Amino acid sequence: MSTLRIVLGDQLTRGLSSLLDYEAGDTVLMMEVAEEASYVKHHKQKLTLIFSAMRHFAAELEAGGISVDYVRLDDPANTGSFTTELRRAVVRHRPSHIVATEPGEWRVREMMKGWDAEIRDDGRFFAAPAWFAAWASGRKQLRMEFFYRDMRRASGLLMDGDEPAGGQWNFDHDNRKALPRDAAPPKRLRFDPDPVTREVMEMVARRFAGHFGDLETFGWAVTRNDALEALDHFISACLPQFGDYQDAMKQGNGFLYHSVISPYLNIGLLTAREVCARAEQAWRQGRAPLNAVEGFIRQILGWREYVRGLYWLKMPDYAETNALDARRPLPGFYWTGDTEMNCLRQAIGETRRHAYAHHIQRLMVTGNFALLAGLDPKAVEEWYLLVYADAFEWVELPNTHGMALFADGGVMASKPYAASGAYIDRMSDYCAGCAYDPAAKLGPKACPFNYLYWDFLMRNEKRLGKNPRMAMPYRTLARMADDRKREIAAAARQFLDRLAPS
Repeated sequence: MSTLRIVLGDQLTRGLSSLLDYEAGDTVLMMEVAEEASYVKHHKQKLTLIFSAMRHFAAELEAGGISVDYVRLDDPANTGSFTTELRRAVVRHRPSHIVATEPGEWRVREMMKGWDAEIRDDGRFFAAPAWFAAWASGRKQLRMEFFYRDMRRASGLLMDGDEPAGGQWNFDHDNRKALPRDAAPPKRLRFDPDPVTREVMEMVARRFAGHFGDLETFGWAVTRNDALEALDHFISACLPQFGDYQDAMKQGNGFLYHSVISPYLNIGLLTAREVCARAEQAWRQGRAPLNAVEGFIRQILGWREYVRGLYWLKMPDYAETNALDARRPLPGFYWTGDTEMNCLRQAIGETRRHAYAHHIQRLMVTGNFALLAGLDPKAVEEWYLLVYADAFEWVELPNTHGMALFADGGVMASKPYAASGAYIDRMSDYCAGCAYDPAAKLGPKACPFNYLYWDFLMRNEKRLGKNPRMAMPYRTLARMADDRKREIAAAARQFLDRLAPS
């Protein structure tokens, strides 16, 4: 009697539910397959990270006495999909039982229904989908803030008895400072590729040459030990300033004080519990202020868990909504960065180089433009899914569809995250190096975000005009002269019509 235990590329955790009761004679099956590498054209660094981390994890399991059947992408016998590779493995091993941990994506979960396997819950998260569904039941609004408070109570993180540490749940108002000109964020810890990673890089460069992104700048951790080192570096060097400047942006520095550990969390090299515990410990030991630690833990215990719960609660219909009827094709500059708008050029350029951009770049630069321009949600979501090393559909789709694009009509966010050029000017130094002027509202030098913002409000007034959180901008719009409105609409139309589709 033997068990075949499946471990997917985002499940690289020794305490994974499918591995917990491993016994001698069992086999762990790990598969690199073309279908998963190419259903979207993932960033070359994302592919390298996952395949290299998988190979390192397999070697660690084998070093611990665990039998691993590892199928490489470049194996001539590789059939290219999870299902057909599982069939081949069943022929090789003749297991009496097959065990897997629930996957992170709906399409893979649907695929698993035909596997005749035991599918176990993924215990690496604080909130199981069933827990979230029970929490959501009967609620008219599924707001993250209330979910987050319940998660704080359930986990005990940043709690003093029954009360939140510091007397309040959320220190967000303290975390919106622009970066001072003389600030010197620490140099971020990067890892030189070892021979295993270099072998993977060569394979990715050869097989996926047409995929997005630069490969030469790869510096991600691919082992748990290195991921723990990256976490240590963040806690000691960056967390104390993270809170104050988490919404700031700086040209030439896409990491600032951010943790840059989301890829390690999302493939399993780190766990959410240990990361939150380490951050809380830093506060309790006086090594980081409460506003920084609370803001960081909210990203993990709050947003990360919330979007996963929402994903499993609402899929598959959630992905099909388009509440603002946005239909415009994705502009070509999302791939090239070739635009005179410096903020977009910087965010996209850093994404090409590092397969990473921090949350404000994603939400308020590339996401804000997509929202204001009325870009097709499916095209935007595919872009977000493939360009970032940390992007898996369960976390990418709700964040992009609901928060950045408001395509769900308010299931996630109470209002669209729409902003003019003034926000970007206030929170970054991008505008100083731009061909456009954030203070100009119309004319050839006007920042496109300015007239696109008001055009967005005009286009969507029937859908958004009664939203109480949009009352102030719509009152301003109501006072605007008709001639001015026509000028804004014409400027927006002229700008958008010049965009070359991808």
